[in-house]
Amino acid sequence: MTNIERYYNKFNEEHRLTTRHGQVEFATTMHFIHDFIPTLADENGHVRIADIGAGTGRYSVALSEEGHTVTAVELVPKNLAVLESKHAKVNCWPGDARDLSFLQDESFDITLVFGPLYHLHTEDDRLKALSEAKRITRHGGLIFCAYVMNEYSVLTYCFKQNHIGEVMANGKLTADFHTKSDDDELYSYLRLEDINALNEKTGLQRVKIFAADGAADYMRRELNALSDEDFAHFLAYHLATCERPELLGASSHTVDILRKD
Repeated sequence: MTNIERYYNKFNEEHRLTTRHGQVEFATTMHFIHDFIPTLADENGHVRIADIGAGTGRYSVALSEEGHTVTAVELVPKNLAVLESKHAKVNCWPGDARDLSFLQDESFDITLVFGPLYHLHTEDDRLKALSEAKRITRHGGLIFCAYVMNEYSVLTYCFKQNHIGEVMANGKLTADFHTKSDDDELYSYLRLEDINALNEKTGLQRVKIFAADGAADYMRRELNALSDEDFAHFLAYHLATCERPELLGASSHTVDILRKD
């Protein structure tokens, strides 16, 4: 069993996006997906979507219920079983983002890569996943790529949770505080310049980049204490500011929207 399987066998992925901070991430990401669907849709307003690293299907199911044709690929058997148990109109496949050979070239209008890039530690593996997403996306189509950001990791784990001493002692940070992730660790943390370098090497063109959750992951307790009305104000604030460059690098999750020319 891989580290990823061990983690998701214990972690309630189904619950994550229903928490207050998870709702911010989900609502923001769906907002941008909905913004672009009309530019790619057929005469009925529908698109073909590949959800790579679909987890338990939070996005796949929601988008299929809107009438879109959705194909979900998930590496972790437990997550895939939860998705299949929902009996949604989603084509489900077991698979690894680095090898999507069972999917045809240029067969999707939108490809979502929301989980895999969190867990791939080498540039070579990340490039494989992005290249496969590019291959299965039609010309003019869009690829949404989610990353876990370096500064969020350093601020929360190293300082908020007070692990800085052991992290420094173990050599897990560079001199400029960029995390070093080994293959046996769960997550890989990137900075904006790392993401830009990947785009350049894959020849994908950025359309937009946004902070999926911004400050929400730092404020879990505070968000939970808000009234529904005040939480709606926070969500409106976040949607109004999530593309601001000063917020992107410190967000927990950042989503890059790329076009395949």
